[in-house]
Amino acid sequence: MAVLASSWCPTTTSFNVQLPTLSQSSLTRKRKETTIQSVSDVEAYDTESSGMSLVDELEDIKRDITMLCDNDSKPSLQIITEKVRRLEEVAEQVGIGQASSTSGLLNGEWELLYSPDDITRCSPFFWAFRRAFPDNSDQIFSITDNIPPPVKEVGPATQTINTTPSNSGNSDSPASLVSRVRVATLGGLATSIMTTRCTILNTEGLEGLRLRVESTKPEKSTVLEKLGPLGQMIGEKSMPFPSGDALEAVRPGASEVVMETTFCDEGLRISRNADAFDGIFVWRRKSFGEGDGLDV
Repeated sequence: MAVLASSWCPTTTSFNVQLPTLSQSSLTRKRKETTIQSVSDVEAYDTESSGMSLVDELEDIKRDITMLCDNDSKPSLQIITEKVRRLEEVAEQVGIGQASSTSGLLNGEWELLYSPDDITRCSPFFWAFRRAFPDNSDQIFSITDNIPPPVKEVGPATQTINTTPSNSGNSDSPASLVSRVRVATLGGLATSIMTTRCTILNTEGLEGLRLRVESTKPEKSTVLEKLGPLGQMIGEKSMPFPSGDALEAVRPGASEVVMETTFCDEGLRISRNADAFDGIFVWRRKSFGEGDGLDV
């Protein structure tokens, strides 16, 4: 299955919106006019009935989610779902982490903290594979999912997102999402980074990005590395598997999936596969990218 398969200074001053003291109804109207992306924008906002501000509660929930995901024992999807639901409720009230598809905060590198299933399922390739083989994908996945460690070990997983196309020479470099999942077999004797490259086609509302899976390729293979310069040449010259075209041949439209991000701020991201919205993927930022996210 493996084969198939800082500091930072914001540049977008438009996010630094100051909130005056408003009634709840006025605050709701204000949120319809603008979306706040930074915790510092609402530091002074406190609930009338509690000594804890909603921003403080939001930070507490984020901390709880991170601690649960960092625990040696993986939390249940039910527990994560409850925490994420409250996170989204509070975030919506104060206007933090909303409008992810256009805020620009998606840009950068992210590390996976939580996946509802096998870690490989965070890759859009597997979302598209399920669309191509809706009747058989679960059975196929279960074969590799049930291979115990140390025969097979998966992780860590990262994603690099760039929502702003850039000019490279005479050609355009499209907005992209690159998924990387480390897969080790035979007790670590053979490892590789399963890399899936996706084009970001457009935004879907305020939270969605439509992705097209383009290619999948095992990179940084330790088997090839042991061959020295020859292995390096083979790795560099080998062509990525055109997984997007292959999936389209099976079922037209299968190569396109939608990633919905229901929360994204400077440090934490909650994303979902629109086709399986109950599944939650929790990501922690490793670095910031460039761009304002408005060019997709």
